[in-house]
Amino acid sequence: MQSTRLRNVILKFFYKNIFKRIFFVFDPERVHDRVTRIGVFFGSFVLGRKITHLLFNFTDKTLEQTVAGLFFKNPIGLAAGFDKNAQLTQILPEVGFGYEEIGSVTGEKCAGNSGQRLWRLKNSQSLLVYYGLKNDGSEAISKRLAKLKFKFPLGISIAKTNNRNTVDEASGIADYLKAYLAFKEKNIGSYFTINISCPNAFGGEPFTDPEKLNRLLKALKEADSDFNKPVFLKMPAELPFEQVDEILNVARKYNITGFVCTNLAKNRSNPNIKEQFVPDVGGMSGKVVQDLSDNLIEYIYKKCKEEFVLIGCGGIFTAEDAYRKIKKGATLLQMITGMIFEGPQQISEINRGMAELLKKDGYRNISEAVGADLRTI
Repeated sequence: MQSTRLRNVILKFFYKNIFKRIFFVFDPERVHDRVTRIGVFFGSFVLGRKITHLLFNFTDKTLEQTVAGLFFKNPIGLAAGFDKNAQLTQILPEVGFGYEEIGSVTGEKCAGNSGQRLWRLKNSQSLLVYYGLKNDGSEAISKRLAKLKFKFPLGISIAKTNNRNTVDEASGIADYLKAYLAFKEKNIGSYFTINISCPNAFGGEPFTDPEKLNRLLKALKEADSDFNKPVFLKMPAELPFEQVDEILNVARKYNITGFVCTNLAKNRSNPNIKEQFVPDVGGMSGKVVQDLSDNLIEYIYKKCKEEFVLIGCGGIFTAEDAYRKIKKGATLLQMITGMIFEGPQQISEINRGMAELLKKDGYRNISEAVGADLRTI
Protein backbone atom coordinates (compact mmCIF):
# COMPACT_ATOMS: atom_id res chain seq x y z
CA MET A 1 0.00 0.00 0.00
CA GLN A 2 2.85 2.40 0.70
CA SER A 3 4.14 2.16 -2.88
CA THR A 4 0.62 2.90 -4.15
CA ARG A 5 0.40 5.88 -1.82
CA LEU A 6 3.73 7.28 -3.04
CA ARG A 7 2.72 6.73 -6.67
CA ASN A 8 -0.57 8.56 -6.07
CA VAL A 9 1.15 11.47 -4.33
CA ILE A 10 3.42 11.93 -7.34
CA LEU A 11 0.55 11.63 -9.83
CA LYS A 12 -1.55 14.07 -7.81
CA PHE A 13 1.29 16.61 -7.79
CA PHE A 14 1.57 16.50 -11.58
CA TYR A 15 -2.21 16.61 -12.08
CA LYS A 16 -2.85 19.50 -9.69
CA ASN A 17 0.14 21.62 -10.71
CA ILE A 18 0.28 20.97 -14.44
CA PHE A 19 -2.60 19.15 -16.10
CA LYS A 20 -5.47 20.60 -14.04
CA ARG A 21 -4.15 24.14 -14.49
CA ILE A 22 -4.09 23.61 -18.25
CA PHE A 23 -7.49 21.87 -18.35
CA PHE A 24 -9.20 24.54 -16.25
CA VAL A 25 -8.16 27.29 -18.67
CA PHE A 26 -10.35 25.84 -21.42
CA ASP A 27 -14.07 25.24 -21.85
CA PRO A 28 -14.97 22.19 -19.71
CA GLU A 29 -17.00 20.44 -22.40
CA ARG A 30 -14.13 20.71 -24.89
CA VAL A 31 -11.74 19.32 -22.27
CA HIS A 32 -14.13 16.45 -21.53
CA ASP A 33 -14.36 15.56 -25.22
CA ARG A 34 -10.58 15.59 -25.65
CA VAL A 35 -9.97 13.52 -22.52
CA THR A 36 -12.53 11.04 -23.82
CA ARG A 37 -10.63 10.74 -27.09
CA ILE A 38 -7.40 10.08 -25.16
CA GLY A 39 -9.19 7.39 -23.13
CA VAL A 40 -10.53 5.77 -26.29
CA PHE A 41 -7.02 5.75 -27.75
CA PHE A 42 -5.36 4.15 -24.71
CA GLY A 43 -8.17 1.63 -24.40
CA SER A 44 -7.83 0.51 -27.99
CA PHE A 45 -4.55 -1.39 -27.67
CA VAL A 46 -2.93 -3.71 -25.14
CA LEU A 47 0.11 -1.55 -24.31
CA GLY A 48 -2.09 1.48 -23.64
CA ARG A 49 -4.22 -0.51 -21.23
CA LYS A 50 -1.16 -1.96 -19.48
CA ILE A 51 0.46 1.46 -19.02
CA THR A 52 -2.78 2.84 -17.62
CA HIS A 53 -3.11 -0.13 -15.26
CA LEU A 54 0.43 0.38 -13.99
CA LEU A 55 -0.18 4.08 -13.34
CA PHE A 56 -3.58 3.93 -11.70
CA ASN A 57 -4.78 0.52 -10.56
CA PHE A 58 -5.11 -0.73 -6.98
CA THR A 59 -6.61 -3.95 -5.62
CA ASP A 60 -7.36 -5.20 -2.13
CA LYS A 61 -9.37 -8.25 -1.12
CA THR A 62 -11.23 -6.31 1.57
CA LEU A 63 -12.91 -4.22 -1.14
CA GLU A 64 -14.21 -7.17 -3.17
CA GLN A 65 -17.89 -8.12 -2.89
CA THR A 66 -20.73 -9.77 -4.75
CA VAL A 67 -23.79 -7.54 -5.01
CA ALA A 68 -27.06 -8.57 -6.67
CA GLY A 69 -25.22 -11.53 -8.17
CA LEU A 70 -22.46 -9.36 -9.68
CA PHE A 71 -18.80 -9.41 -8.61
CA PHE A 72 -17.15 -6.03 -7.95
CA LYS A 73 -13.38 -5.77 -7.41
CA ASN A 74 -14.00 -2.51 -5.57
CA PRO A 75 -17.06 -0.36 -4.85
CA ILE A 76 -16.06 2.76 -6.83
CA GLY A 77 -17.88 3.16 -10.15
CA LEU A 78 -17.94 5.90 -12.73
CA ALA A 79 -21.35 7.56 -12.57
CA ALA A 80 -23.57 8.00 -15.60
CA GLY A 81 -23.04 11.37 -17.28
CA PHE A 82 -19.34 11.06 -18.09
CA ASP A 83 -19.18 8.20 -20.58
CA LYS A 84 -22.40 9.18 -22.33
CA ASN A 85 -21.79 7.13 -25.47
CA ALA A 86 -20.03 4.15 -23.87
CA GLN A 87 -16.66 4.93 -25.45
CA LEU A 88 -14.49 4.24 -22.40
CA THR A 89 -15.51 0.74 -21.37
CA GLN A 90 -12.12 -0.74 -22.30
CA ILE A 91 -9.92 1.75 -20.42
CA LEU A 92 -11.88 2.45 -17.22
CA PRO A 93 -11.11 -0.91 -15.54
CA GLU A 94 -7.42 -0.05 -15.90
CA VAL A 95 -7.96 3.39 -14.34
CA GLY A 96 -9.10 1.57 -11.20
CA PHE A 97 -12.88 1.68 -11.34
CA GLY A 98 -14.76 -1.36 -10.07
CA TYR A 99 -17.57 -0.77 -12.58
CA GLU A 100 -19.16 1.96 -14.65
CA GLU A 101 -22.57 3.21 -15.63
CA ILE A 102 -22.87 4.48 -19.19
CA GLY A 103 -25.31 7.06 -20.52
CA SER A 104 -27.87 8.06 -19.74
CA VAL A 105 -28.91 6.49 -23.04
CA THR A 106 -32.22 7.54 -24.59
CA GLY A 107 -34.50 5.81 -27.04
CA GLU A 108 -33.59 8.20 -29.85
CA LYS A 109 -30.40 10.06 -30.64
CA CYS A 110 -30.32 13.26 -28.62
CA ALA A 111 -28.31 16.40 -29.38
CA GLY A 112 -28.79 17.76 -25.87
CA ASN A 113 -29.47 21.33 -24.86
CA SER A 114 -28.12 24.23 -26.90
CA GLY A 115 -25.53 26.75 -25.79
CA GLN A 116 -23.08 26.29 -22.93
CA ARG A 117 -23.74 23.03 -21.08
CA LEU A 118 -21.01 22.66 -18.49
CA TRP A 119 -19.51 25.03 -15.92
CA ARG A 120 -16.90 24.57 -13.21
CA LEU A 121 -17.94 25.92 -9.82
CA LYS A 122 -14.41 25.97 -8.43
CA ASN A 123 -15.17 27.45 -5.02
CA SER A 124 -17.95 24.93 -4.47
CA GLN A 125 -15.94 21.98 -5.86
CA SER A 126 -18.85 21.28 -8.15
CA LEU A 127 -19.86 21.10 -11.78
CA LEU A 128 -22.99 22.74 -13.14
CA VAL A 129 -24.37 20.36 -15.76
CA TYR A 130 -26.86 21.25 -18.50
CA TYR A 131 -26.11 18.63 -21.14
CA GLY A 132 -29.72 17.58 -21.53
CA LEU A 133 -29.02 13.87 -22.09
CA LYS A 134 -26.73 14.28 -25.09
CA ASN A 135 -26.04 10.80 -26.54
CA ASP A 136 -26.02 8.79 -29.77
CA GLY A 137 -29.23 6.91 -28.94
CA SER A 138 -29.94 3.35 -27.86
CA GLU A 139 -29.65 1.70 -31.28
CA ALA A 140 -26.19 3.08 -32.12
CA ILE A 141 -24.74 2.59 -28.64
CA SER A 142 -26.07 -0.95 -28.17
CA LYS A 143 -24.79 -1.91 -31.61
CA ARG A 144 -21.32 -0.61 -30.69
CA LEU A 145 -21.24 -2.44 -27.36
CA ALA A 146 -22.42 -5.73 -28.86
CA LYS A 147 -18.95 -6.15 -30.35
CA LEU A 148 -17.08 -5.78 -27.05
CA LYS A 149 -16.24 -7.71 -23.90
CA PHE A 150 -16.02 -6.09 -20.49
CA LYS A 151 -13.67 -6.65 -17.55
CA PHE A 152 -16.07 -5.25 -14.97
CA PRO A 153 -19.83 -4.90 -14.41
CA LEU A 154 -21.37 -2.49 -16.89
CA GLY A 155 -24.47 -0.55 -15.89
CA ILE A 156 -26.82 0.87 -18.52
CA SER A 157 -28.52 4.09 -17.44
CA ILE A 158 -31.62 4.79 -19.53
CA ALA A 159 -33.78 7.90 -19.79
CA LYS A 160 -36.38 9.33 -22.14
CA THR A 161 -35.20 11.39 -25.09
CA ASN A 162 -34.97 15.09 -24.35
CA ASN A 163 -37.46 16.56 -26.81
CA ARG A 164 -41.09 17.65 -26.99
CA ASN A 165 -42.15 14.31 -28.44
CA THR A 166 -41.62 12.52 -25.11
CA VAL A 167 -43.39 15.01 -22.84
CA ASP A 168 -46.62 13.03 -23.16
CA GLU A 169 -46.56 10.20 -20.59
CA ALA A 170 -47.28 7.38 -23.04
CA SER A 171 -44.61 8.63 -25.44
CA GLY A 172 -42.13 8.98 -22.60
CA ILE A 173 -42.75 5.41 -21.47
CA ALA A 174 -42.39 4.16 -25.05
CA ASP A 175 -39.04 5.93 -25.28
CA TYR A 176 -37.77 4.33 -22.05
CA LEU A 177 -38.92 0.97 -23.40
CA LYS A 178 -37.04 1.45 -26.67
CA ALA A 179 -33.83 2.24 -24.82
CA TYR A 180 -34.25 -0.66 -22.39
CA LEU A 181 -35.05 -3.28 -25.01
CA ALA A 182 -32.23 -2.19 -27.33
CA PHE A 183 -29.76 -3.45 -24.71
CA LYS A 184 -31.84 -6.21 -23.17
CA GLU A 185 -32.45 -7.97 -26.49
CA LYS A 186 -28.71 -7.98 -27.23
CA ASN A 187 -27.94 -9.13 -23.66
CA ILE A 188 -25.74 -6.09 -23.06
CA GLY A 189 -25.20 -4.76 -19.58
CA SER A 190 -24.85 -6.25 -16.11
CA TYR A 191 -27.62 -4.08 -14.65
CA PHE A 192 -29.94 -1.24 -15.62
CA THR A 193 -30.56 2.12 -13.98
CA ILE A 194 -33.78 3.92 -14.80
CA ASN A 195 -32.98 7.61 -14.64
CA ILE A 196 -36.17 9.30 -13.46
CA SER A 197 -34.38 12.39 -12.20
CA CYS A 198 -32.62 14.24 -15.02
CA PRO A 199 -33.14 17.94 -14.19
CA ASN A 200 -32.29 19.19 -17.69
CA ALA A 201 -34.96 17.78 -19.99
CA PHE A 202 -38.30 18.73 -21.55
CA GLY A 203 -41.16 17.96 -19.22
CA GLY A 204 -39.11 17.92 -16.02
CA GLU A 205 -39.09 14.73 -13.93
CA PRO A 206 -42.59 13.26 -14.40
CA PHE A 207 -41.71 9.73 -13.30
CA THR A 208 -40.78 10.80 -9.80
CA ASP A 209 -44.55 10.90 -9.38
CA PRO A 210 -45.33 7.50 -7.80
CA GLU A 211 -48.40 6.82 -9.97
CA LYS A 212 -46.53 7.60 -13.20
CA LEU A 213 -43.54 5.59 -11.98
CA ASN A 214 -45.86 2.66 -11.35
CA ARG A 215 -47.09 2.84 -14.95
CA LEU A 216 -43.52 3.06 -16.28
CA LEU A 217 -42.34 0.04 -14.31
CA LYS A 218 -45.49 -1.89 -15.21
CA ALA A 219 -44.78 -1.27 -18.90
CA LEU A 220 -41.17 -2.42 -18.50
CA LYS A 221 -42.31 -5.53 -16.67
CA GLU A 222 -44.88 -6.34 -19.36
CA ALA A 223 -42.29 -5.84 -22.12
CA ASP A 224 -39.76 -8.05 -20.33
CA SER A 225 -41.47 -10.60 -18.11
CA ASP A 226 -38.09 -12.06 -17.08
CA PHE A 227 -36.85 -8.77 -15.59
CA ASN A 228 -33.88 -10.93 -14.54
CA LYS A 229 -31.11 -8.32 -14.38
CA PRO A 230 -30.73 -5.95 -11.43
CA VAL A 231 -32.67 -2.72 -11.92
CA PHE A 232 -31.98 0.50 -10.02
CA LEU A 233 -33.79 3.83 -9.89
CA LYS A 234 -31.73 7.03 -9.97
CA MET A 235 -33.23 9.34 -7.38
CA PRO A 236 -33.51 13.14 -7.35
CA ALA A 237 -31.41 14.90 -4.74
CA GLU A 238 -34.12 17.11 -3.27
CA LEU A 239 -37.25 14.95 -3.16
CA PRO A 240 -39.39 15.24 0.01
CA PHE A 241 -39.06 12.10 2.13
CA GLU A 242 -42.83 11.59 2.00
CA GLN A 243 -42.52 11.16 -1.77
CA VAL A 244 -39.49 8.92 -1.30
CA ASP A 245 -41.67 6.65 0.85
CA GLU A 246 -44.20 6.34 -1.96
CA ILE A 247 -41.43 5.51 -4.46
CA LEU A 248 -40.15 2.84 -2.08
CA ASN A 249 -43.59 1.22 -2.11
CA VAL A 250 -43.70 1.22 -5.92
CA ALA A 251 -40.17 -0.21 -6.04
CA ARG A 252 -41.20 -3.09 -3.76
CA LYS A 253 -44.09 -3.92 -6.05
CA TYR A 254 -41.73 -4.49 -8.99
CA ASN A 255 -38.80 -6.01 -7.08
CA ILE A 256 -36.48 -3.12 -7.90
CA THR A 257 -32.93 -3.94 -6.74
CA GLY A 258 -32.07 -0.56 -5.33
CA PHE A 259 -31.42 3.14 -5.78
CA VAL A 260 -28.68 5.47 -6.97
CA CYS A 261 -28.56 8.28 -4.40
CA THR A 262 -28.52 10.82 -5.99
CA ASN A 263 -28.72 12.85 -9.16
CA LEU A 264 -27.79 16.56 -9.38
CA ALA A 265 -28.89 19.30 -6.97
CA LYS A 266 -31.00 22.17 -8.31
CA ASN A 267 -31.77 24.41 -5.32
CA ARG A 268 -29.65 27.59 -5.58
CA SER A 269 -30.07 28.26 -1.85
CA ASN A 270 -27.96 25.20 -1.03
CA PRO A 271 -25.47 26.31 1.68
CA ASN A 272 -22.64 24.37 -0.01
CA ILE A 273 -22.73 26.75 -3.00
CA LYS A 274 -19.79 29.13 -2.54
CA GLU A 275 -20.07 31.02 -5.84
CA GLN A 276 -21.61 34.50 -5.88
CA PHE A 277 -23.53 33.67 -9.06
CA VAL A 278 -24.66 30.38 -10.58
CA PRO A 279 -26.53 30.30 -13.93
CA ASP A 280 -30.17 29.36 -13.48
CA VAL A 281 -30.03 26.29 -15.74
CA GLY A 282 -28.82 22.79 -14.99
CA GLY A 283 -28.01 20.84 -11.85
CA MET A 284 -24.97 20.74 -9.58
CA SER A 285 -22.69 17.84 -8.73
CA GLY A 286 -19.83 17.37 -6.28
CA LYS A 287 -19.74 18.94 -2.82
CA VAL A 288 -23.01 20.79 -3.45
CA VAL A 289 -24.91 17.50 -3.53
CA GLN A 290 -22.83 15.63 -0.93
CA ASP A 291 -25.05 16.18 2.12
CA LEU A 292 -28.23 15.54 0.13
CA SER A 293 -26.81 12.23 -1.07
CA ASP A 294 -25.66 11.20 2.40
CA ASN A 295 -29.01 12.10 3.94
CA LEU A 296 -31.03 10.12 1.40
CA ILE A 297 -28.79 7.07 1.80
CA GLU A 298 -29.22 7.22 5.55
CA TYR A 299 -32.98 7.72 5.30
CA ILE A 300 -33.59 4.78 2.99
CA TYR A 301 -31.22 2.44 4.82
CA LYS A 302 -32.75 3.30 8.18
CA LYS A 303 -36.21 2.44 6.86
CA CYS A 304 -35.33 -0.56 4.70
CA LYS A 305 -31.98 -1.97 5.92
CA GLU A 306 -30.76 -4.58 3.37
CA GLU A 307 -34.05 -4.69 1.44
CA PHE A 308 -32.54 -2.45 -1.26
CA VAL A 309 -28.99 -2.00 -2.57
CA LEU A 310 -27.97 1.65 -2.29
CA ILE A 311 -25.40 3.24 -4.59
CA GLY A 312 -23.98 6.43 -3.12
CA CYS A 313 -23.30 9.17 -5.67
CA GLY A 314 -22.43 12.78 -4.92
CA GLY A 315 -19.46 14.57 -3.37
CA ILE A 316 -16.92 11.75 -3.15
CA PHE A 317 -13.46 13.33 -3.18
CA THR A 318 -11.63 11.32 -0.48
CA ALA A 319 -11.64 7.91 1.16
CA GLU A 320 -13.38 9.50 4.14
CA ASP A 321 -16.19 10.80 1.89
CA ALA A 322 -16.62 7.32 0.40
CA TYR A 323 -16.44 5.48 3.71
CA ARG A 324 -19.03 7.78 5.27
CA LYS A 325 -21.51 6.81 2.56
CA ILE A 326 -20.74 3.12 3.13
CA LYS A 327 -21.33 3.44 6.87
CA LYS A 328 -24.59 5.26 6.25
CA GLY A 329 -25.87 2.35 4.15
CA ALA A 330 -24.40 2.48 0.64
CA THR A 331 -23.05 -0.80 -0.73
CA LEU A 332 -21.58 0.68 -3.93
CA LEU A 333 -20.39 4.17 -4.84
CA GLN A 334 -20.13 6.37 -7.93
CA MET A 335 -18.11 9.47 -8.71
CA ILE A 336 -17.21 11.93 -11.47
CA THR A 337 -16.54 15.38 -10.02
CA GLY A 338 -13.98 14.26 -7.46
CA MET A 339 -11.93 12.70 -10.26
CA ILE A 340 -12.05 15.92 -12.29
CA PHE A 341 -10.97 18.13 -9.39
CA GLU A 342 -8.45 15.74 -7.80
CA GLY A 343 -7.18 13.65 -10.75
CA PRO A 344 -7.65 10.10 -12.06
CA GLN A 345 -5.27 8.70 -9.43
CA GLN A 346 -7.93 9.57 -6.84
CA ILE A 347 -9.89 6.41 -7.64
CA SER A 348 -7.08 4.16 -6.43
CA GLU A 349 -6.30 6.58 -3.58
CA ILE A 350 -9.89 6.37 -2.33
CA ASN A 351 -9.85 2.58 -2.58
CA ARG A 352 -6.49 2.43 -0.79
CA GLY A 353 -7.75 4.74 1.92
CA MET A 354 -10.96 2.75 2.40
CA ALA A 355 -8.95 -0.46 2.77
CA GLU A 356 -6.98 1.21 5.57
CA LEU A 357 -10.13 2.53 7.25
CA LEU A 358 -11.71 -0.92 7.15
CA LYS A 359 -8.63 -2.44 8.74
CA LYS A 360 -8.57 0.29 11.40
CA ASP A 361 -12.21 -0.46 12.29
CA GLY A 362 -11.61 -4.21 12.40
CA TYR A 363 -13.63 -5.16 9.31
CA ARG A 364 -12.47 -8.02 7.11
CA ASN A 365 -14.62 -6.93 4.16
CA ILE A 366 -16.34 -3.74 3.07
CA SER A 367 -19.73 -5.46 3.19
CA GLU A 368 -19.39 -5.61 6.99
CA ALA A 369 -19.22 -1.80 7.17
CA VAL A 370 -22.42 -1.13 5.19
CA GLY A 371 -24.80 0.75 7.47
CA ALA A 372 -22.45 0.51 10.46
CA ASP A 373 -23.23 4.02 11.69
CA LEU A 374 -26.92 3.21 11.93
CA ARG A 375 -26.40 -0.10 13.71
CA THR A 376 -24.86 1.79 16.63
CA ILE A 377 -27.83 4.16 17.03
